[in-house]
Parts: sequence; structure tokens; C-alpha cells
Amino acid sequence: MAIKKPDVDIVIVGFGWTGSLMAKELAESGLKIVALERGESRDTYPDFAYPKITDELTYGIRLKLFQNAAKETVTVRHNSSQTALPYRRFGSFLPGDGVGGAGSHWNGMLWRPLEADLQMRSTVIEKYGASFIPQDMTVQDYPFTYAEMEPYFDKFEKICGAAGQAGNIQGKIIEGGNPFESARQNAYPTKPLKTQYAGILFSEAAKKLGYHPFPVPAANCSEPYTNPYGVQMGVCNYCGFCERFGCYNYSKASPQSCVLPALKSYQNIELRTQCQVIRVNTDTSGKHATGVTYINAEGQEVEQPASLVILSAFQLHNVRLLLLSKIGKPYNPITGEGVVGRNYAYQMNGGINLFFEKDSVFNPFAATGTTGMFIDEFNSENFDHSTLNFIGGATISATTTGGRPIQQMSLPSSAPKWGSGWKRAIRDNYLHSMSVGSSGSVMPYKQCYLDLDPTYTDVHDQPLLRMTFDWQQNELKMTHFIGLKSEEIVKAINPHHYEKQYMSMDAHYDVRPYQSTHTTGGAVMGDDPKTSVVNKYLQSWDVPNVFVLGACCFPQNLAYNPTGIVGATALFAADAIRTRYLANPGPLVQA
Repeated sequence: MAIKKPDVDIVIVGFGWTGSLMAKELAESGLKIVALERGESRDTYPDFAYPKITDELTYGIRLKLFQNAAKETVTVRHNSSQTALPYRRFGSFLPGDGVGGAGSHWNGMLWRPLEADLQMRSTVIEKYGASFIPQDMTVQDYPFTYAEMEPYFDKFEKICGAAGQAGNIQGKIIEGGNPFESARQNAYPTKPLKTQYAGILFSEAAKKLGYHPFPVPAANCSEPYTNPYGVQMGVCNYCGFCERFGCYNYSKASPQSCVLPALKSYQNIELRTQCQVIRVNTDTSGKHATGVTYINAEGQEVEQPASLVILSAFQLHNVRLLLLSKIGKPYNPITGEGVVGRNYAYQMNGGINLFFEKDSVFNPFAATGTTGMFIDEFNSENFDHSTLNFIGGATISATTTGGRPIQQMSLPSSAPKWGSGWKRAIRDNYLHSMSVGSSGSVMPYKQCYLDLDPTYTDVHDQPLLRMTFDWQQNELKMTHFIGLKSEEIVKAINPHHYEKQYMSMDAHYDVRPYQSTHTTGGAVMGDDPKTSVVNKYLQSWDVPNVFVLGACCFPQNLAYNPTGIVGATALFAADAIRTRYLANPGPLVQA
């Protein structure tokens, strides 16, 4: 029989970016808040302390900060005619685990979307006509405008101490920034990060071709800074250990470095770790949540009653919890009916490795997760698609995220794979190579979705989440186009030798190599309950005292990394809860 805890006002499921932001934003209410985190407790000190955290074998290869696939994973297949199989070792994407979640191990690229990104369906129809959208593509608009969300993008950047060069302040285009970005009200909180040699070469070549390179927006603080929560951040020292690692220097934005210190003074917030929520409980009507049930560290089943339930776990976990809890109608790819699991999307990346003679020295070890220069000419609707027969686009960049000895050795394909020849190739290329890469959007499709697997279960005997996904022709056409544009820049850089790594037109999704942890969809936000799980405030259409946060709410995947929208929409939802919902609980948008 389950242990029953005393009632609380709010229960937060997952304690990464969205969970910690929600806790901080609602803390002043004085309401009793319990946060449940499936993983272990982690803080900058002692968990990310130097030099322990710079252990690439432990964190980069053995994935200490990530979900244990032996306990819970997903099953994967390319299409519904196949039998999905469990994903036993994470490679393609890396769900975080423990306090901070994926916000602990990310690189820190902190983008705002373009206006067209948020109104993609309307923009495409207006420019090219409705017939331009493939029949199996379920692209749709976000339920808010960029202008409506701009104050929350601004607030999240300030919480992170973001470094960058603005390109558009209140409609005025600023030299050195991204001229395509939507208008900002303020500059970035801190100055841009330093530019490496690879970024300099990329920028010079891009300018020769008529493009407008700019430094990547970075959640890596570049100067002494205190955020709006009163938390002092450190100055980035370019150690080269960002992705897959926690930041020991308090300079890479994360829940640990930006939010948790501000929560310690509140007595009305309780964090329980090693507590895995297995379902949201509802009353007999199924229209009102009564709390959650979780498994604690001792393996006991615990019921936590609550008046308000906030799902702020990783994208895949939020979708699975909704399905397990029977909140929202599961998506049916045959009929097109249902919403939970609909519009799953990933990202389409590609790259080119460049190799130089020994007089070109790059020092890759002196880097952050966001050391790089970008161009945005071929992203979203920044260029004319009318003759290209695809929707979407990509950023193109030269980024260096470190020079770690195991994972970040860029070698020519002709180099030996082991022995003295391999060692010689490392010596000859380590300081003399760089890359030009792209990060591309992925549209949603009727045949790409998430549901519960009928065969495989986790350690608690609950069905695993099943992923049905493959690359579609739209994205393969897009990445082919972007690969050609990237190659033009590489030729202008003029290395001794280069090797392209872009998807062929017959490529299939491969779970083995790491690509990005930018998985989206499955609990989409929108204006219509027939095509969305939550409204613009991330409130469930079906169970109004459940809010669902994070990238699971994205209607499709942008070329930009998702954390900027994830943070801003969490702040937007928190504001709506604090100023409207708590005073009058119920639907914030009428269906």
C-alpha cells in the first residue's frame, strides 16, 4: 500500500531548468511547494568541483550525469511497420538525470527564435501557398507571438548572465550582431565571448561571400555579473569542459549556478531527490489532478497529494507521464486523431572537418561550449525557398567546444585507427584542424510520433516510451542545400584538406552517433485542443490543474538550440500561474 504524504499546494515533477525556474517564480506566493527529482542531488560544490569534474572518461564516456538506460530507456523504430527495440546505450541524444537535469551538462547556446519560427505555418502559406506544405507534414504555429514572449526571453537571458552581441535593438540593426534576429529591447547582459582562430577564419571567409557572421549567443558569463535573483556568477575561463560536464566555475548558466542559490532561503520549498514519479493521479472524472505517485529511494510507492501539478521533466519523460496518466488523448497516426505523442521532431545536423598545415595553430583546448561564429542567412525564412522545394533551414558555424583527448580528436579518414600511425596522426592534426557545421530544423510529420511500447517495460514494470522516427525528404533536401553552402565557405577558408559529413538523400536516422539532445514535441502547445495538448500558458486542455513545461511543447524543431524558448515559456507560464491561476484556478484559455 502506498505511503500517503500530507497535502501540498504545488508539486513540481523534475528539477532541471523549468522546474527550478518555476519553484523560484512561485516561491514568493508562500504556498507549500514540493519538487520531486528522479535522480540524485547535485550542486556546483562538491559535485562539480575541480579537478574531479574534468574527468572525460567518467563524464564524457561513461555518462555520469545522464539517465541510466539499464533502468529506463526508449524503444526506437523508423516506421510503424517495424518492431521497436530498446535503446540500450544512449548515443544520439543524452537525457539528463539528477538535479539540474540537461541544464547541467549543456553547452550553453542561448538562442531566441525568429518571428517566422513561431509562425511557421502561416508564414509558409503566405509566402508560397498552402500546397507548398507536404501532405504528411503537420507544421503549425506557436500560440503566441515573438513580441508577446520578448520580455521573457530578456528575463531568461538576464538570469543566465548571457554573453553576446545584439544584432537588432528596438528595430535598429547593430554591426557585428545577427542582422536577421527579431528585435530585442535590450543588449545582452554581458559582452561576447572571445573569438578563436577558427572563428576568425570562418568570419573572414563568410564576409568575402557577402554573409554576416556574428558570435553565438552564450549562456557562459563573460564578465563579473549578478543576476536578477541576486546570484553572483563567475567569469568563464575557457576550460573546454562544457557539454557532458557541470561547470565548476559558476560561469556556465545552469540551475546550480543561477537559480538554486536563490532558493535556499525559502522555507516553503522542499526538494526530494531519488523520487521517480510514475503517474499523475486524477479524480474519478479524469478532469482534475489530485497529485502524483512516485517511487522513493527505498523502492516504496508514495502518494503526494497536491492542488497543482507541474510537469517539468525532460521532453521524453513528460510525454510518457501524460500517456501513463491518461491525461490527453493519445495520438493515432492512422486516423490523425489524438494529441499526446504527436509532432515528435529532432534536429538535422551536418559538418565538414578541415585540416591545415602546421603553420595554422588552433589551440582547441581553450574553449567554451559556445565558442564560435555563425551566419543566419540560410535559417528559417531568412532566404527564399520558392525554388528549393523544402521548408526550414539551418545555421552555419565554426564552433570549437574543447580539445578533450578521447572525444575531440579530429582526424582525416585516411588516418590509421590504432597504433603508432594513429598516434602520429593525432600529433599531426590536433592543433591544426577545425570544423564548419550546421544545425538544422526538423518539421513534424504524421508518421513521426511517440507512444507507449506494447512489449518493453522499465524497472518499475511500466511501459517504455516508443519513438517512431526517421529522416524525411524535406530535411534531407534541406541539409543537402546547407551542405553546399557550407562547402562554399570551406573553400573560401582554403584548408589543406577537408571532409564533408552530411546526410545522403537515402539516409536513415541512426541512434548511435551523438547528434544533439534537442528532442521536441509530443505535448504540443497550441490554440486548438484537437491539435495540441496544452494552451499558450502550457496548461493542459483536459486537466486544467496540470501544466506541462519544456521542449515537449514545441510544435516543430527549430534550427536553433531549444533552451531559450524552454526557459522563456517556463517564465511565461509561471507568470500566468502567479498572477491569474492562483487567484482563480481553472482554464486560462477557453477551448
